[in-house]
Amino acid sequence: MMDSRRPEWSDSKHETSSYMPGIPSTHDGVHKSSKKSFQKRKNDEISVNTLVNKVLSGDRMMLAKAITLIESNASHHVSQAQQMLGQLLPHTGKSIRIGITGVPGAGKSTFIEEFGSLLCERGYRVAVLAIDPSSTISGGSILGDKTRMERLVRNNNAFIRPSPSSGTLGGVHRKTRETILACEAAGFDIIIVETVGVGQSEVIVRGMVDFFMLLTITGAGDQLQGMKKGIMELADAVVVNKADGVNKPLAEKTRREYNQILHFLMPPTKGWETKAYTCSSINGDGMEEIWDVITKFKKITEQSGVFIERRKEQAKEWMASQITERLHYTFYQHPEIKKLLPYFQQAVINGDTTVSLAVDSLFEQYFNK
Repeated sequence: MMDSRRPEWSDSKHETSSYMPGIPSTHDGVHKSSKKSFQKRKNDEISVNTLVNKVLSGDRMMLAKAITLIESNASHHVSQAQQMLGQLLPHTGKSIRIGITGVPGAGKSTFIEEFGSLLCERGYRVAVLAIDPSSTISGGSILGDKTRMERLVRNNNAFIRPSPSSGTLGGVHRKTRETILACEAAGFDIIIVETVGVGQSEVIVRGMVDFFMLLTITGAGDQLQGMKKGIMELADAVVVNKADGVNKPLAEKTRREYNQILHFLMPPTKGWETKAYTCSSINGDGMEEIWDVITKFKKITEQSGVFIERRKEQAKEWMASQITERLHYTFYQHPEIKKLLPYFQQAVINGDTTVSLAVDSLFEQYFNK
């Protein structure tokens, strides 16, 4: 009989290795710890009331969660966001809203960090809503403004929120207005909206801020040539950045040139004269003067009633844009439109009908159903 300890391939005439039969068991041989294995717990959604209370207390982390809720497109999040904003609304409207735009390379992020740091040192709480352009191909955004503003992001009196433009014209996110309200309810005195800087469609930004600033640099005249009527007529101040070192005389020359241009344009704010200024985001020169200009603007417009009238007009514009957005959504989500749209699109592509006739047919079905 063969030794059960010898492998079946062994030669019985020679010494060879042997083995000890194992003990039958369901155990896999791996020592198991008595500790419980880690399981990722599902994030419990914070109640609207809790979120509201946390935002009103100035909790920056909860403010970020509130903005995420506002920007969400999920249907149940939309209703929660509106409920939250309804409770926050009585605590809004006490800030000064500043819009900042400019040509690429004007140093918007560097300017905001230096300007925001100055305001924080003076005891103000500053919220920066930085809008990054979204790719038309992938839809993604870099959202790197926090990286650019390292000093400001560490300040306890500052809050920086980068958001994608998501294809919205005007260089802002479509929920920027609601985000402004959340920041105001959290106790921020100054709201800065940094746009992507896209030219004439910046009129959308003008419709959500009190003071609109155009940031430019020396030698940017050609870049601004096509923007002048669309941007400079909207600006309450034109600021020539990077006025330092050997560039300072050129910056002063550019400031004078802008003031000559602004002299012939109608100011966007009644009772206020738009002027050009210089500053340096590197050494901080001119920052205090710019803040003095903004505080003077607020004082003059509040005394004349222009400040509150502009806020009222902006509320009407906001409502109109919301109606347009809702109509757009309900049209494309309509079951009948979803069914017929591909058919009419193909008919237009094939030349079987005109675009106007196709649109008329779609709207006829939309209203009939």
